[in-house]
Amino acid sequence: MSVPRINHSEFKFCEILWENEPISSPELIKLCREKLEWNKSTTYTIIRRLAERGVINFENKTVTSVVSREEAQEAESTSVIDRSFAGSLPGFVATFVGSRKLSEKEIDEIQKILDECRKKI
Repeated sequence: MSVPRINHSEFKFCEILWENEPISSPELIKLCREKLEWNKSTTYTIIRRLAERGVINFENKTVTSVVSREEAQEAESTSVIDRSFAGSLPGFVATFVGSRKLSEKEIDEIQKILDECRKKI
């Protein structure tokens, strides 16, 4: 399944949904008002758009996700690498680690991920 593109504000909405689902639309509207300062019509617009694109399900005043947080993050990561680094993961990693100081713990975590990837080859 191809994950539809989720923009920044839609992702913020989805974060609230993922933390609280299944959730009634009135409760979701209340949370979006509190956390995002959205009015009712804005929230319903996002619900409608995401439901039309197959990101969420809205039935009987209950909202649930179809796309998981992990699927959305993977799709966005792939999009950034494709768009900004011509699909080059090494290019992305080089830019990312070159622009910040990594802690020993972060380096160890990244090395562990790479070691696990190597085992799958």
